[in-house]
Amino acid sequence: MSHIETRLAELGVTLPDAPAPAANYVPFVVVGNLVHVSGQISQNAGGLIKGKLGADLDVPAGAEAAKSCAISLLAQVKKACGGDMSRLVRAVKLVGFVNSTADFTDQPKVINGASDFLVAALGDAGRHARSAVSAASLPLGVAVEIEGIFEIRP
Repeated sequence: MSHIETRLAELGVTLPDAPAPAANYVPFVVVGNLVHVSGQISQNAGGLIKGKLGADLDVPAGAEAAKSCAISLLAQVKKACGGDMSRLVRAVKLVGFVNSTADFTDQPKVINGASDFLVAALGDAGRHARSAVSAASLPLGVAVEIEGIFEIRP
């Protein structure tokens, strides 16, 4: 077990199987030492985490939805690394989309759910560049979708 998986266990997180793509795309592409992970939607063992921030969900619920996306991102990275999480060097960049009302302005606080989780799981290697933007709607009505770029060892 890698130190990352040990840390995840300490946080009470078990990575699920990497979610399969829902349309005509691949879940990740490895280019050199970078893994580009397709957008991961908010979901957990109970199903999709749906809703609109500023109407149906508050910031803490949105942050939990974003954390679920980060867990799925790491599951995809694990698959890209052939199951060997010790190959993960760092998180490079996240782009977070928040299903929110026109007057909702706390998208960064929502995406902090993913950012804070990655730092908790990866330490300084979890610090990353980031964008957090609003979306009028997201696929299947989910609350959050996040894509990411990660550095890996060969």
